[in-house]
Amino acid sequence: MPLSVVVRPPPVSVRLVIAFGLLLLVSLLVLYRRPARPLVAPGGGAHPDPAALFLSLSAGANASIAADLRTLTAGPHLAGTPASAGAAAHVLSRFRAAGLQTLTREYAPLLSYPGHASLALLRPDGSLLAPLSVEEPADEEQRLVPPYHAYAPSGGAVAEAVFVNLGREEDYVALEKLGVGVRGRIAVARRGGGYRGGVVARAAEMGAVAVLIAGRADGGVERGVVLLGGPGDPLTPGWAATAGAERLGFDDKAVKRRFPIIPSMPVSAKTAVAIIRSLGGPAIPAEWQAGLEVDSGGVGPGPTLVNFTYQDRKFAKIQDIFGIIKGYEEPDRYVILGNHRDAWTYGAVDPNSGTAALLDIARRIGIMLQSGWKPRRSVILCCWDAEEFGMIGSTEWVEENLADLHSKAVAYLNVDCAVQGVGLFAGSTPQLDKLLIDITRQVKDPDVMGKMVHDTWNEMNGGINIERLARTDSDFAPFLHHAGIPSVDLYYGKEFPGYHTALDSYNWMEKHGDPLFLRHLAITEIWGLLALRLADDPVLPFDYQVYTSQLQEHTNTFSVLTGNSQAVNLMNGFINDLSGAAMEILKEAKKLQQLDLYDKHTRMRRRLLNDRLLLAERSFLQPEGLQGRRWFKHLLYSPPEDYESKLSFFPGIADSISRSGNLSAKERDVSMQHEVWKICRAIERAARSLRGEFHQQHEPSNFSSLVTP
Repeated sequence: MPLSVVVRPPPVSVRLVIAFGLLLLVSLLVLYRRPARPLVAPGGGAHPDPAALFLSLSAGANASIAADLRTLTAGPHLAGTPASAGAAAHVLSRFRAAGLQTLTREYAPLLSYPGHASLALLRPDGSLLAPLSVEEPADEEQRLVPPYHAYAPSGGAVAEAVFVNLGREEDYVALEKLGVGVRGRIAVARRGGGYRGGVVARAAEMGAVAVLIAGRADGGVERGVVLLGGPGDPLTPGWAATAGAERLGFDDKAVKRRFPIIPSMPVSAKTAVAIIRSLGGPAIPAEWQAGLEVDSGGVGPGPTLVNFTYQDRKFAKIQDIFGIIKGYEEPDRYVILGNHRDAWTYGAVDPNSGTAALLDIARRIGIMLQSGWKPRRSVILCCWDAEEFGMIGSTEWVEENLADLHSKAVAYLNVDCAVQGVGLFAGSTPQLDKLLIDITRQVKDPDVMGKMVHDTWNEMNGGINIERLARTDSDFAPFLHHAGIPSVDLYYGKEFPGYHTALDSYNWMEKHGDPLFLRHLAITEIWGLLALRLADDPVLPFDYQVYTSQLQEHTNTFSVLTGNSQAVNLMNGFINDLSGAAMEILKEAKKLQQLDLYDKHTRMRRRLLNDRLLLAERSFLQPEGLQGRRWFKHLLYSPPEDYESKLSFFPGIADSISRSGNLSAKERDVSMQHEVWKICRAIERAARSLRGEFHQQHEPSNFSSLVTP
């Protein structure tokens, strides 16, 4: 009988290595065999430059943008209401008309709508002195949702009122010097003191029982959200609010922190003035009277009382809409453009000036696709819902697709209020600065004949100023602060006086905001050209040298504010290392650009280099989030907890400073040191990501042990 041979299977670890190797081999073969971009257009002609083709489609675009805006703003379209269906249908039909693949995604978050609201002046004995209007004078036809603060708690108050100016910390300090406090009283503030939720939270800290925020003298009353602690559905923090998802209870500590603890509501300037005129107490400082036209009364308290009641919230369905253009070489790399379509009122500025621009980009891309052009990487056009309730549509989508976005998203390009006045304003993560500036050299200025946007942008502020996105007032927030995706935000005009009021209408835009719709055209071209460069450039146009320069500026500012030279010296060492890595990858990119663009080995090398550029921003994320604020993960540009903080970067350090009041000197130093080291480690991770190398344990750092903060 022949001897039997026993064949033993390889160990599990070996099998895993073999499986991983086969997966990698298949991925490389797919990339290797993917067809190169066609070099000829239908008919045999050469493909034009994508930017030139995109710009060639500008003729008459201002008229089509105006037509879309008129349709979108024909009536109010608040998220979660039946009236919102028309705007959604229009966007979907325009995407489909452009020939784009379309998708929709529904969520069911907790939204908030006004219930019963009342306001009255009472005499000191509690008898009625005068009823007060809670309506918006500018909404003459009463077609809109009444002015309210979304997510303000239900409740009421009968108490003396105190005028607190803008409701900032310095205003309460000024009142204290006048011998006036707000404990147990209703705080009356005028608009302009920063995020309204922060104004309400500050009043609550000072002991107020309710807050009224005055509108403008033009009759507009600003609606808005007062949620705290970040964007997204308050009952599903960190995961998507799908129909069957887990939802936290209202008694959960994490949920309670999201809602203000005192009621609030916006009121007209006329109503606020009636209250202030009835107050006694010290005279109103002259600088506090701007925009209210108060000719009598004091800061309070009393002697009259204010009677105030307010309530309501409920679940509602919202719908995000997507137009997708698949890339021919790297379909699994996403350049994402986003705007929201829901509005508090008619939304001609906020947000549908941006929606109309997005629809024109869809139109142009559709024509380009018909000509035979395709992007190298995929482009996704996103139309978000329920942004006005706290960036809910975009946040739920990011949370639902977080793992995919972490590995595949190239950049997020946001336009919210595309046009609200004169002059370009932009914010971005620093590696996109140079690209953004270059693009503005290609776009004609909408207001000055013969000049480009770059020229007037540079002249407007005595030099180009690009903001860092350390705020949570638009849809870039989940992409940058939670997912670490490089982001841009664009708009024309610094601010809009009719923000969130009945004055945000097509009539205002046509008569005042942009009569010829040329500013809309400029934003559309900048936005579209940014997307084309990011989707088509063989090597991603990211410049991390600019990032290191910005980090150096941040540390200098931090040094001036805190005098902590040791911490600055420590951070500078890590920044210098990042600068070296940025220079190395720039040199590597230049070498690749000199090689055959369609050589298959070159394409694989380029893919690997682009992945390093793509993933470097993720290095600035702290997986467990900021201390006490887990949803915010970006250690450089998440917003600080204190909305009045002097630091618009390094949020962990800003939070450490704002929370240090009750700590000993030693505890403050330890807290600050820990936050500084978090930033240093993040910068170190970014340098390693750019180099594409693991840390060599046997190689001593040349700076990490030099200084201890």
